[in-house]
Amino acid sequence: MKPCMKRNRALRSAAALLPIFAVLSAPSSAQTETRQTSAVAVEVTAVAADLEQPWAVAFLPDGGFLLTLRGGEMRRYDAGGAFVSLSGVPEVYDSGQGGLLDVLVPRDFADTGEIFFTFAKPQGWRSAGTALARARLGESALEAVRIIWEMPPGTHGGRHFGSRIVEGRDGCLYVTIGERGERPAAQDLSNPQGTVLRLDRNGRAPADNPFVGAAGALPEIWSYGHRNAQGAALDESGRLWVIEHGARGGDEVNLVKRGANYGWPIIAYGRHYIGGKIGIGVSAPGMEQPAHYWDPSIAPSGAAFYHGDMFPEWRGDLLVGALVYNHIARLEVGADGMARQVERIATDETLRVRDVRVAPDGSVWFLSVGNEALYRLWRR
Repeated sequence: MKPCMKRNRALRSAAALLPIFAVLSAPSSAQTETRQTSAVAVEVTAVAADLEQPWAVAFLPDGGFLLTLRGGEMRRYDAGGAFVSLSGVPEVYDSGQGGLLDVLVPRDFADTGEIFFTFAKPQGWRSAGTALARARLGESALEAVRIIWEMPPGTHGGRHFGSRIVEGRDGCLYVTIGERGERPAAQDLSNPQGTVLRLDRNGRAPADNPFVGAAGALPEIWSYGHRNAQGAALDESGRLWVIEHGARGGDEVNLVKRGANYGWPIIAYGRHYIGGKIGIGVSAPGMEQPAHYWDPSIAPSGAAFYHGDMFPEWRGDLLVGALVYNHIARLEVGADGMARQVERIATDETLRVRDVRVAPDGSVWFLSVGNEALYRLWRR
């Protein structure tokens, strides 16, 4: 059995959900606009509006979806667009970049009814840290909520919580953790700041993690030397990619490797906000190079690999939401593992894009912080 799969029942694939999901459409009163990208004409429909600081969206197998708002609200929408605000969400640290963050509907949801979500958890006076929780999803409430992993108390302020959750093909959960603005911590394996974690469904480190048994290292760590990854996605081969904020310049796309060091703050493309040099330069022995970087920064956030049929021109491309310059970046990934930006998908709707997801029907959904709305980008 794979290390993070505790059940023998076959996991349902996203493709298996397509017939159910196809019934989902925007309410009949929703406005649809035709927009032109560099390659194709697309339709953009508002699915949900009046969203204060939206952070993440995740699809449910019944044609509905979940949506998180950073202030601490999680909503469950049905296939017709009606929603309820779910009770049972834990108290969140709603300050700066902190709050209710990502949500994951795992592949076995139809069997278990469980979801996972991350949030900035208050940990005492002025202290907060990223936490991962598991819960059963009821019609109007989160039930049996349990925090299965959290940062040790002691970090302060509202910066750099991460935090995305990705379910690997082996059933393990990959969780991105920001370095909380404490730069040297990203090189310290004794704490989780500035890392990607790999956890089982109970929040424990699988036995085959790279630092299990290493003196002074946390066994949950899968990779380190990250700054603040607010995007993460699997490609069609099952490889994990993370997208992380740089300082002034130097936002990065990284193909994550087991046990690898991604260099922050020793190497970086970009400079400190006040203009000073970061670390020793852009390379060092034993430290990974990014697959792509942006300078100037686009402030990247949610990301997804396109794997649908609606836009065959984009198949295999990486879509990254930008909080600056108001667009979705489309990147082609080469056989050498390097990525190249080929388009900015920019419309009136792509104002500060926080999250990007590919729906089972092949449409692209994205959250706009600037417009306080969730949109569906599709083709007739």
